[in-house]
Amino acid sequence: MTKVSDAALKAVAEQTPPVAKVGVFDIDGVLRGKYMAADKFASALEKGFGFCDVALGWDMHDQLYDNVAFTGWHTAYPDAMVRLLPETLRRIPFEGGMPFVLGEFCGAAEAICPRSLLRRVLARATDMGFSVKAAAEFEFFVFEETPQSVRAKGYRDLKTITPGNFGYSLLRSGVHADFYQELLETCAAMDLEIEGLHTETGPGVLEAALRVDDALAAADKAALFKTVAKILCQRRGWMATFMAKWSRDWPGQSGHLHTSLYDAKSGETTFFDANAERQMSDNMRWFVGGQQALMPELLAMVAPTVNSYTRLIPGYWAPTSATWGYENRTCALRVIGGSPSAQRVEYRISAADINPYIALAVVIGSGLWGIEHRIEPDAAIEGNAYECKTAETRRLPTTLWEAAQRLKASPAARVLFGDAFVEHYAATREWEEREARKAITDWQLSRYFEII
Repeated sequence: MTKVSDAALKAVAEQTPPVAKVGVFDIDGVLRGKYMAADKFASALEKGFGFCDVALGWDMHDQLYDNVAFTGWHTAYPDAMVRLLPETLRRIPFEGGMPFVLGEFCGAAEAICPRSLLRRVLARATDMGFSVKAAAEFEFFVFEETPQSVRAKGYRDLKTITPGNFGYSLLRSGVHADFYQELLETCAAMDLEIEGLHTETGPGVLEAALRVDDALAAADKAALFKTVAKILCQRRGWMATFMAKWSRDWPGQSGHLHTSLYDAKSGETTFFDANAERQMSDNMRWFVGGQQALMPELLAMVAPTVNSYTRLIPGYWAPTSATWGYENRTCALRVIGGSPSAQRVEYRISAADINPYIALAVVIGSGLWGIEHRIEPDAAIEGNAYECKTAETRRLPTTLWEAAQRLKASPAARVLFGDAFVEHYAATREWEEREARKAITDWQLSRYFEII
């Protein structure tokens, strides 16, 4: 046993009763797991444990995919092996300090495990001599509702915790200071430290920026933050949503991702060049070029739901084409400069509904692809990217179905992520689109019921 394993075992032994929580993230970024007794936990740390592979074969509502090869009725849903990761040990403050440890699928399931996907992309970076830093920021709306009340209301006439537009409001955060404090303290205690927290434009909407970390740890923190925020809200009779866009009346909810590359040996940034235009090194320029070139092909992995595409419309702070600019928030890629430590790329196409592991795999993998192939980006967009003709040549898919087809047809995706992942993931997105087509929406009823 390693020192981190010993620390995890000690934490469980000290718990009353001696149990731990363990969890894995599924394709949609939903945390699945269970409580595990101390002896079982010790065995799992050493040898792994079996977890029904249906966790990779169903959607977020536990509906079984009928179009994937990895698992299904044809395989009889056997166990997949999971390795526990003692270095992810955290204690859950609202469960009396309960030890919690993340796992990731291994064996045959490793090819489609979201966390393993990101780990493979980061191994590619290591082979190229880079280390990667990343950070996520999420916008989420909070409601004075419960899981029961939103269903009873049919998700209509929902009451947010605050009314109207009031971005960066110290009044609003002062009124709900107890919630802000609880969120800040809980996240700090669970190594999910929030660097900035404020109200955003819209009723009851908050934005949380997580502190930068090594990319894999940053993905763990981003994925866990969403679950923790929802738990804290529901424990006080509220609800948080991380949908890309919950109402046509309000802006969508971003899940922007910041990344930067460093030399693995020296620890120095490889993005900053004091003598280059905008201080962008060759590596940074090619990194942006790769992100821009592959964004239309990989969009399904960063815009993963049918709802994602309702956010990608002009004038709502969400990009509609694969553009980039320097300090330009109308672009899909925003280069942020100013100093070696600040130089980074903000991937603005992603919304709060992302699976952080999969989205960061795209953000980093496409950038590395750009460096490998020395892909030059277009000229930086000056001004409003929505009105720039250059943007027309970088059009993004407008539906999840179209995005899934682009992903399946992408040679770069198959090189970066593997055939098994691309086929499985694209099939899950096709399933999601098919499920959406079954719905008879309010819009359809009001438009066709009487007149057609």
